[in-house]
Amino acid sequence: PAFAVAPVHRRLFGSFVEHMGRCVYTGIYEPDHPSADADGLRGDVLDLITELGPTMVRYPGGNFVSGYRWEDGVGPKEDRPVRRELAWHSTETNQFGLDEFMRWARGLDIEPMMAVNLGTRGIQEALDLHEYANHPGGTALSDLRAANGSPDPHAIRMWCLGNEMDGPWQLGHKTAREYGRLAAETARALRTAEPGLELVACGSSGRSMPTFGAWEAEVLGECYDEVDFVSLHAYYEEHDGDLRSFLAAPADMDRFIEEVVATADHVGARRKSSKRIMLSFDEWNVWYLSRFHREQAENPPSDWPVAPRVIEDRYSVADAVVVGGMLNSLLRHADRVTAASQAQLVNVIAPIMTEPGGRAWRQSIFHPFARTAAAARGRVLRVEPSAPRHDTALYGEVSLLDAAATHDPESGRAALFLVNRSTDTPMEVSADLRGLDGVAAASALTLSDDDVYAANTADDPDRVVLKENKDVRLDGGRLTAVLPPVSWTCVELAGPTPA
Repeated sequence: PAFAVAPVHRRLFGSFVEHMGRCVYTGIYEPDHPSADADGLRGDVLDLITELGPTMVRYPGGNFVSGYRWEDGVGPKEDRPVRRELAWHSTETNQFGLDEFMRWARGLDIEPMMAVNLGTRGIQEALDLHEYANHPGGTALSDLRAANGSPDPHAIRMWCLGNEMDGPWQLGHKTAREYGRLAAETARALRTAEPGLELVACGSSGRSMPTFGAWEAEVLGECYDEVDFVSLHAYYEEHDGDLRSFLAAPADMDRFIEEVVATADHVGARRKSSKRIMLSFDEWNVWYLSRFHREQAENPPSDWPVAPRVIEDRYSVADAVVVGGMLNSLLRHADRVTAASQAQLVNVIAPIMTEPGGRAWRQSIFHPFARTAAAARGRVLRVEPSAPRHDTALYGEVSLLDAAATHDPESGRAALFLVNRSTDTPMEVSADLRGLDGVAAASALTLSDDDVYAANTADDPDRVVLKENKDVRLDGGRLTAVLPPVSWTCVELAGPTPA
């Protein structure tokens, strides 16, 4: 326990709600649903979100934000305009907006992370949104918020300065210099309005972007002194049946994080600054992006539907194991990754699925997220596992064991998060726990299945669940466990019994 990486930041267990597909409409918000409350929020979804345990939610996008007029989504619903939504080629009714989102978030004790439109808009609109959301009162927009039913400020602390501005698909796409200057100017303006804000500059949309590295260096060269975070986005999928590479995807996530840290620190060194930029990994997940692009090419959108079914990927055991490994990567880098958002929360590449007017259920990826968010407490410990390694086509040589650990000195509780990347062989793991003074008992839950592509559905919502791992022993301060192939396991260790 002396070798601690950093505290377990609760913001690591964030999520993402974008006005995309059915994430909002018939996802979290469906006034006609039998379980809906007075605000139109689905009660069954609220219960599942509480169980999942997200601590922070990024809103309202995503690509959506780069064409969004926030003021369309406030005030009397009958007066709100219906707009074309260009990012996802749909129709936005604006029946759910900032005030509804804030009531939803506060009701769940979720911290909001607000994104501003720096695609088609800019500094003034960001200031207007901040005045509406955070100013106490006595000004035109803060008084409008009060008139709209929210007399107290929303007190949003963390703000994203645009979204994926390096991407040619983004409305208002900019060069690194153009965006860096705009981010710096917007940040200075927002800090003039409220000095204590935490601000996130857009990093690369992915490690494979041709501008990756150079983008971060040039953007931070313009706004290093004005921002607190730089963002990272990463999605992974299994390609052409290459399960071995897919299970190794979190190793690529490790490299991505370490390269962004190195780039940010190089900018700081050039500036002779003692400041350290933190990382906000505010989009991450398994996403079958190639399938989405193929479907878009084969069936290009021809109309402007409301809340269409978009990227509603069905997740398997293998997908959940990779998600567990990605959570390990975030924990391992908690000294610099201090905020993260799994994309997205409901229906759209999501741990929670719904049917309009009908059922809601947990996808396989729900389970490692919920268990890690619940069990990871205290400090992240440095773990250097000794394990066999194997080659992968996409990510080179990787360890067959992916491991992370946390320890809470106050309670004495600890947790190990273990992934067996072997596609066909169980793994016996041992860990020396004598340094964790007084660990008294161990229990473990494992996600695995003989069919690594098994998935949950509305008709079979518990096909993939966590199950007790009975092959875990604690004897004389040494833990032993057997991990099935293609599995994720959470071992929880109880602290000493009070005298």
